Amino acid sequence: MDAFEGRAVLVTGASGFLGSHLTRSLLAAGARVHAVSRIARESDLPGLRWRQCEMEDSEAVRALLAETKPEVIYHLGGMVNGAPEMRLVLPTFSSLLCSTVNLLTAATEQGCRRVVLVGSLEEPGGNPLEVSPTSPYGAAKLGVVAYGRMFHHLFGTPVVILRPYMTYGPGQPDWKVIPSVIGALLRGEVAELSSGTRRLDWIYIDDVTDGFLRSGYAPSLEGTTLEIGSGSTASIREIAQLIARLLDSRAELRFGALPDRPSPAGRAADTAEAQARLGWEPRVSLEEGLRRTVAWYRERMIINKKGGS
Repeated sequence: MDAFEGRAVLVTGASGFLGSHLTRSLLAAGARVHAVSRIARESDLPGLRWRQCEMEDSEAVRALLAETKPEVIYHLGGMVNGAPEMRLVLPTFSSLLCSTVNLLTAATEQGCRRVVLVGSLEEPGGNPLEVSPTSPYGAAKLGVVAYGRMFHHLFGTPVVILRPYMTYGPGQPDWKVIPSVIGALLRGEVAELSSGTRRLDWIYIDDVTDGFLRSGYAPSLEGTTLEIGSGSTASIREIAQLIARLLDSRAELRFGALPDRPSPAGRAADTAEAQARLGWEPRVSLEEGLRRTVAWYRERMIINKKGGS
Protein backbone atom coordinates (compact mmCIF):
# COMPACT_ATOMS: atom_id res chain seq x y z
CA MET A 1 0.00 0.00 0.00
CA ASP A 2 2.94 2.37 0.66
CA ALA A 3 3.68 2.18 -3.08
CA PHE A 4 0.86 4.69 -3.73
CA GLU A 5 1.91 7.29 -1.15
CA GLY A 6 2.00 10.69 -2.88
CA ARG A 7 1.71 9.23 -6.38
CA ALA A 8 -0.66 10.54 -9.05
CA VAL A 9 -3.25 7.93 -10.03
CA LEU A 10 -5.95 8.37 -12.68
CA VAL A 11 -9.20 6.43 -12.35
CA THR A 12 -11.76 6.56 -15.15
CA GLY A 13 -15.29 5.53 -14.30
CA ALA A 14 -14.54 6.63 -10.74
CA SER A 15 -18.19 7.22 -9.89
CA GLY A 16 -19.17 3.65 -10.76
CA PHE A 17 -19.43 0.59 -8.53
CA LEU A 18 -15.84 -0.63 -8.81
CA GLY A 19 -14.43 2.83 -9.41
CA SER A 20 -15.87 4.34 -6.24
CA HIS A 21 -14.57 1.50 -4.08
CA LEU A 22 -11.13 1.62 -5.71
CA THR A 23 -10.92 5.40 -5.36
CA ARG A 24 -11.56 5.21 -1.62
CA SER A 25 -8.90 2.52 -1.23
CA LEU A 26 -6.36 4.57 -3.20
CA LEU A 27 -7.03 7.61 -1.04
CA ALA A 28 -6.54 5.49 2.07
CA ALA A 29 -3.19 4.40 0.60
CA GLY A 30 -2.09 8.02 0.24
CA ALA A 31 -2.47 8.41 -3.53
CA ARG A 32 -3.31 11.69 -5.24
CA VAL A 33 -6.37 10.53 -7.17
CA HIS A 34 -7.65 12.16 -10.34
CA ALA A 35 -11.17 10.75 -10.64
CA VAL A 36 -12.69 10.96 -14.12
CA SER A 37 -16.41 11.28 -14.79
CA ARG A 38 -18.59 12.33 -17.70
CA ILE A 39 -20.34 14.93 -15.58
CA ALA A 40 -18.91 17.65 -13.35
CA ARG A 41 -18.49 16.54 -9.73
CA GLU A 42 -17.00 18.02 -6.60
CA SER A 43 -15.33 16.48 -3.58
CA ASP A 44 -14.12 17.67 -0.21
CA LEU A 45 -11.98 14.57 0.32
CA PRO A 46 -8.27 15.29 0.73
CA GLY A 47 -6.24 13.95 -2.17
CA LEU A 48 -9.20 13.59 -4.55
CA ARG A 49 -9.82 15.80 -7.56
CA TRP A 50 -12.65 15.17 -9.99
CA ARG A 51 -12.01 15.61 -13.71
CA GLN A 52 -14.71 15.86 -16.34
CA CYS A 53 -13.79 14.20 -19.63
CA GLU A 54 -15.46 12.52 -22.60
CA MET A 55 -13.12 9.58 -23.08
CA GLU A 56 -14.38 9.08 -26.66
CA ASP A 57 -12.70 12.41 -27.57
CA SER A 58 -9.04 11.62 -28.30
CA GLU A 59 -7.83 15.21 -27.89
CA ALA A 60 -9.66 15.55 -24.58
CA VAL A 61 -7.95 12.39 -23.34
CA ARG A 62 -4.54 13.69 -24.43
CA ALA A 63 -5.19 16.94 -22.56
CA LEU A 64 -6.35 15.05 -19.48
CA LEU A 65 -3.16 12.98 -19.27
CA ALA A 66 -0.94 15.97 -20.04
CA GLU A 67 -2.45 17.88 -17.13
CA THR A 68 -2.63 15.08 -14.55
CA LYS A 69 0.59 13.21 -15.44
CA PRO A 70 -0.50 9.97 -13.77
CA GLU A 71 1.98 7.26 -12.87
CA VAL A 72 -0.76 4.63 -12.72
CA ILE A 73 -3.97 4.58 -14.78
CA TYR A 74 -7.01 2.45 -13.99
CA HIS A 75 -9.42 2.46 -16.92
CA LEU A 76 -12.76 1.39 -15.43
CA GLY A 77 -15.11 3.64 -17.39
CA GLY A 78 -17.72 2.52 -19.91
CA MET A 79 -21.19 1.12 -20.22
CA VAL A 80 -21.76 -2.11 -18.29
CA ASN A 81 -24.76 -3.90 -19.75
CA GLY A 82 -24.55 -7.46 -21.02
CA ALA A 83 -27.97 -7.55 -22.69
CA PRO A 84 -27.93 -8.96 -26.26
CA GLU A 85 -29.63 -5.92 -27.78
CA MET A 86 -28.93 -3.94 -30.95
CA ARG A 87 -29.38 -0.62 -29.16
CA LEU A 88 -26.23 -1.33 -27.14
CA VAL A 89 -23.86 -1.87 -30.09
CA LEU A 90 -22.78 1.73 -30.66
CA PRO A 91 -22.82 2.84 -26.99
CA THR A 92 -20.65 -0.07 -25.88
CA PHE A 93 -18.29 0.38 -28.82
CA SER A 94 -17.82 4.07 -28.04
CA SER A 95 -17.72 3.95 -24.25
CA LEU A 96 -15.60 0.80 -23.95
CA LEU A 97 -13.49 0.24 -27.05
CA CYS A 98 -13.04 3.73 -28.48
CA SER A 99 -12.25 5.18 -25.05
CA THR A 100 -9.67 2.45 -24.42
CA VAL A 101 -7.86 3.08 -27.71
CA ASN A 102 -7.79 6.81 -26.97
CA LEU A 103 -6.40 6.22 -23.51
CA LEU A 104 -3.77 3.70 -24.65
CA THR A 105 -2.65 6.08 -27.39
CA ALA A 106 -2.26 9.02 -25.03
CA ALA A 107 -0.58 6.91 -22.33
CA THR A 108 1.89 5.53 -24.87
CA GLU A 109 2.70 8.98 -26.24
CA GLN A 110 3.12 10.65 -22.86
CA GLY A 111 4.40 7.74 -20.79
CA CYS A 112 3.33 6.25 -17.46
CA ARG A 113 4.34 3.41 -15.17
CA ARG A 114 1.25 1.18 -15.45
CA VAL A 115 -2.09 1.02 -17.28
CA VAL A 116 -4.63 -1.39 -15.79
CA LEU A 117 -7.48 -2.40 -18.10
CA VAL A 118 -10.58 -4.35 -17.12
CA GLY A 119 -11.54 -7.56 -18.90
CA SER A 120 -14.82 -9.35 -18.33
CA LEU A 121 -16.24 -12.80 -17.72
CA GLU A 122 -18.48 -11.98 -20.71
CA GLU A 123 -15.47 -12.37 -23.01
CA PRO A 124 -15.89 -15.62 -24.91
CA GLY A 125 -13.26 -18.27 -24.36
CA GLY A 126 -11.95 -20.90 -26.74
CA ASN A 127 -10.32 -20.63 -30.16
CA PRO A 128 -9.98 -16.90 -30.96
CA LEU A 129 -10.81 -17.62 -34.61
CA GLU A 130 -14.15 -19.16 -33.65
CA VAL A 131 -15.36 -17.00 -30.76
CA SER A 132 -18.88 -15.61 -30.90
CA PRO A 133 -19.58 -12.95 -28.26
CA THR A 134 -23.09 -13.21 -26.83
CA SER A 135 -23.56 -9.45 -26.34
CA PRO A 136 -22.25 -6.13 -27.67
CA TYR A 137 -20.64 -5.67 -24.27
CA GLY A 138 -18.80 -8.98 -24.58
CA ALA A 139 -17.58 -8.06 -28.07
CA ALA A 140 -16.36 -4.66 -26.91
CA LYS A 141 -14.52 -6.19 -23.95
CA LEU A 142 -12.89 -8.71 -26.28
CA GLY A 143 -11.67 -5.76 -28.33
CA VAL A 144 -10.40 -3.95 -25.23
CA VAL A 145 -8.23 -6.93 -24.32
CA ALA A 146 -6.98 -7.33 -27.90
CA TYR A 147 -5.97 -3.67 -28.17
CA GLY A 148 -4.33 -3.75 -24.75
CA ARG A 149 -2.19 -6.72 -25.76
CA MET A 150 -1.39 -5.16 -29.13
CA PHE A 151 -0.24 -1.88 -27.56
CA HIS A 152 2.00 -3.77 -25.16
CA HIS A 153 3.43 -6.02 -27.88
CA LEU A 154 4.06 -3.35 -30.50
CA PHE A 155 4.67 -0.18 -28.52
CA GLY A 156 5.78 -1.38 -25.09
CA THR A 157 2.81 0.19 -23.32
CA PRO A 158 2.88 -1.07 -19.69
CA VAL A 159 -0.55 -2.71 -19.85
CA VAL A 160 -1.94 -5.13 -17.28
CA ILE A 161 -5.37 -6.70 -17.79
CA LEU A 162 -7.48 -7.80 -14.85
CA ARG A 163 -10.53 -9.95 -15.46
CA PRO A 164 -12.85 -9.71 -12.45
CA TYR A 165 -15.63 -12.24 -12.26
CA MET A 166 -19.17 -11.60 -10.97
CA THR A 167 -18.44 -8.75 -8.59
CA TYR A 168 -21.05 -7.83 -5.99
CA GLY A 169 -21.32 -5.82 -2.79
CA PRO A 170 -22.52 -2.50 -1.32
CA GLY A 171 -23.26 0.21 -3.85
CA GLN A 172 -23.92 -2.00 -6.86
CA PRO A 173 -26.62 -0.65 -9.22
CA ASP A 174 -30.11 -1.63 -8.09
CA TRP A 175 -30.93 -3.36 -11.39
CA LYS A 176 -28.20 -5.97 -10.89
CA VAL A 177 -29.41 -9.37 -9.78
CA ILE A 178 -28.24 -9.35 -6.15
CA PRO A 179 -29.46 -5.81 -5.28
CA SER A 180 -32.75 -6.42 -7.11
CA VAL A 181 -33.43 -9.60 -5.13
CA ILE A 182 -32.45 -7.96 -1.84
CA GLY A 183 -34.62 -4.93 -2.57
CA ALA A 184 -37.68 -6.99 -3.49
CA LEU A 185 -37.41 -9.21 -0.43
CA LEU A 186 -36.85 -6.26 1.91
CA ARG A 187 -40.05 -4.71 0.57
CA GLY A 188 -41.90 -8.01 0.93
CA GLU A 189 -42.44 -8.22 -2.83
CA VAL A 190 -42.06 -11.07 -5.30
CA ALA A 191 -38.51 -11.30 -6.63
CA GLU A 192 -38.78 -12.08 -10.34
CA LEU A 193 -35.84 -13.95 -11.83
CA SER A 194 -34.80 -15.99 -14.83
CA SER A 195 -34.60 -19.75 -14.49
CA GLY A 196 -31.66 -19.20 -12.14
CA THR A 197 -29.67 -22.08 -13.56
CA ARG A 198 -26.73 -20.04 -14.81
CA ARG A 199 -23.65 -20.67 -12.71
CA LEU A 200 -21.19 -17.85 -12.05
CA ASP A 201 -18.07 -17.17 -10.05
CA TRP A 202 -19.14 -14.56 -7.45
CA ILE A 203 -16.49 -12.36 -5.86
CA TYR A 204 -16.95 -9.68 -3.18
CA ILE A 205 -16.03 -6.09 -4.03
CA ASP A 206 -13.38 -5.74 -1.31
CA ASP A 207 -11.46 -8.71 -2.73
CA VAL A 208 -11.69 -7.27 -6.24
CA THR A 209 -10.48 -3.86 -5.06
CA ASP A 210 -7.53 -5.52 -3.34
CA GLY A 211 -6.59 -7.22 -6.61
CA PHE A 212 -6.72 -3.93 -8.50
CA LEU A 213 -4.61 -2.16 -5.90
CA ARG A 214 -1.94 -4.86 -6.08
CA SER A 215 -1.97 -4.78 -9.89
CA GLY A 216 -0.96 -1.11 -9.79
CA TYR A 217 2.39 -1.69 -8.13
CA ALA A 218 3.39 -5.38 -8.30
CA PRO A 219 6.55 -5.72 -10.43
CA SER A 220 6.93 -7.34 -13.86
CA LEU A 221 3.23 -7.64 -14.68
CA GLU A 222 3.24 -5.88 -18.05
CA GLY A 223 1.51 -7.86 -20.77
CA THR A 224 -0.23 -10.24 -18.37
CA THR A 225 -3.91 -11.05 -17.93
CA LEU A 226 -4.94 -12.03 -14.41
CA GLU A 227 -8.28 -13.42 -13.27
CA ILE A 228 -9.89 -12.19 -10.06
CA GLY A 229 -12.54 -14.54 -8.73
CA SER A 230 -13.34 -17.06 -6.03
CA GLY A 231 -12.38 -20.09 -8.10
CA SER A 232 -15.79 -21.73 -7.68
CA THR A 233 -19.32 -21.19 -9.01
CA ALA A 234 -22.84 -20.92 -7.65
CA SER A 235 -26.09 -20.66 -9.56
CA ILE A 236 -28.29 -17.56 -9.51
CA ARG A 237 -30.96 -19.75 -7.87
CA GLU A 238 -28.56 -20.64 -5.06
CA ILE A 239 -27.63 -16.99 -4.58
CA ALA A 240 -31.27 -15.88 -4.38
CA GLN A 241 -32.13 -18.65 -1.93
CA LEU A 242 -29.17 -17.74 0.28
CA ILE A 243 -30.24 -14.08 0.29
CA ALA A 244 -33.77 -15.12 1.31
CA ARG A 245 -32.32 -17.18 4.17
CA LEU A 246 -30.10 -14.33 5.36
CA LEU A 247 -33.12 -12.02 5.36
CA ASP A 248 -35.36 -14.68 6.90
CA SER A 249 -37.80 -13.71 4.16
CA ARG A 250 -40.93 -15.57 3.15
CA ALA A 251 -41.47 -13.44 0.05
CA GLU A 252 -41.63 -15.44 -3.17
CA LEU A 253 -38.66 -16.09 -5.42
CA ARG A 254 -40.34 -16.49 -8.80
CA PHE A 255 -37.92 -18.34 -11.05
CA GLY A 256 -38.69 -18.34 -14.77
CA ALA A 257 -40.54 -15.01 -14.61
CA LEU A 258 -37.81 -13.41 -16.73
CA PRO A 259 -36.22 -14.87 -19.85
CA ASP A 260 -32.75 -16.35 -19.77
CA ARG A 261 -30.38 -14.40 -21.94
CA PRO A 262 -27.68 -16.02 -24.08
CA SER A 263 -24.48 -15.97 -22.08
CA PRO A 264 -21.09 -17.64 -22.13
CA ALA A 265 -20.95 -20.92 -20.27
CA GLY A 266 -20.42 -20.32 -16.57
CA ARG A 267 -16.81 -20.87 -15.56
CA ALA A 268 -14.73 -20.34 -12.46
CA ALA A 269 -11.77 -17.98 -12.40
CA ASP A 270 -8.31 -19.45 -12.66
CA THR A 271 -6.65 -17.50 -9.85
CA ALA A 272 -3.26 -19.24 -9.90
CA GLU A 273 -1.52 -16.39 -11.74
CA ALA A 274 -3.06 -13.73 -9.51
CA GLN A 275 -1.90 -15.62 -6.45
CA ALA A 276 1.61 -16.10 -7.85
CA ARG A 277 2.12 -12.65 -9.39
CA LEU A 278 0.13 -10.45 -6.98
CA GLY A 279 0.17 -12.44 -3.76
CA TRP A 280 -3.61 -12.09 -3.96
CA GLU A 281 -6.32 -14.48 -2.88
CA PRO A 282 -10.01 -14.02 -2.02
CA ARG A 283 -10.65 -13.54 1.68
CA VAL A 284 -14.41 -13.01 1.90
CA SER A 285 -16.60 -16.11 1.60
CA LEU A 286 -19.78 -16.01 -0.46
CA GLU A 287 -22.05 -16.18 2.59
CA GLU A 288 -20.09 -13.48 4.44
CA GLY A 289 -20.05 -11.24 1.38
CA LEU A 290 -23.80 -11.59 0.93
CA ARG A 291 -24.32 -10.97 4.64
CA ARG A 292 -22.40 -7.69 4.40
CA THR A 293 -24.27 -6.72 1.24
CA VAL A 294 -27.68 -7.47 2.75
CA ALA A 295 -26.80 -5.41 5.83
CA TRP A 296 -25.76 -2.43 3.67
CA TYR A 297 -28.97 -2.41 1.61
CA ARG A 298 -31.10 -2.91 4.71
CA GLU A 299 -29.43 0.08 6.39
CA ARG A 300 -29.90 2.17 3.26
CA MET A 301 -33.61 1.31 3.20
CA ILE A 302 -33.95 2.35 6.86
CA ILE A 303 -32.21 5.66 6.16
CA ASN A 304 -34.40 6.31 3.11
CA LYS A 305 -37.54 5.61 5.12
CA LYS A 306 -36.45 8.03 7.83
CA GLY A 307 -35.65 10.66 5.20
CA GLY A 308 -39.11 10.29 3.66
CA SER A 309 -41.03 10.40 6.93
